Amino acid sequence: MFYRPEDDHGLPHNPFNAIVTPRPIGWISTRGADGADNLAPYSFFNAVAYDPPQVMFASTATKPDRDGTKDSVANIRDTGVFCANIVEYAMRDVMNATSAAFGREVDEFAQAGIEKAACETIDCPRVAAAPASLECRLTQIVQLPGAANFAVFGQVTGVHMRDDCLHEGRFDVTRFVPLARMGYRDYAAIQAVFDLKRPGE
Repeated sequence: MFYRPEDDHGLPHNPFNAIVTPRPIGWISTRGADGADNLAPYSFFNAVAYDPPQVMFASTATKPDRDGTKDSVANIRDTGVFCANIVEYAMRDVMNATSAAFGREVDEFAQAGIEKAACETIDCPRVAAAPASLECRLTQIVQLPGAANFAVFGQVTGVHMRDDCLHEGRFDVTRFVPLARMGYRDYAAIQAVFDLKRPGE
């Protein structure tokens, strides 16, 4: 099968998100210039550089009360900081609850009953029980083709790791089971890992 994205693929659902999988979920926490806290999951999320460490997420929708984007991007645009929290399988339901289209005045932490903690290097909340949280300072927001597509890049200024996720000096993902986004309404739980050595190692 072949189709051009600008044409109809002829399938019951768009296959694009099912092709590019699995995708890590960035549970992005922000604080607005007015002091209101926000928490929302984004599956267009990843690490993009080692030194200095940097991450990105992309927002691809808009809200009527946010001038062409969503709360997370609007808050980051105003304050220049955000925190990317890692989602574990055990948090799937509360993570999903924060994806609802709440008004900008609603604190998703409180709405979903999620404990927040203060970040160390930025003025922003983080998910207290997350396996890991990455405190970030904005480096750039790139407007992508499309009506409301923005890629947000940040430099990591602080790293939180939950103690039970550290084993023999390594951050062990099997200790918390990362949640990954698949296509459609599908998710995956990463429960096993294996090692591959690069040629010449």
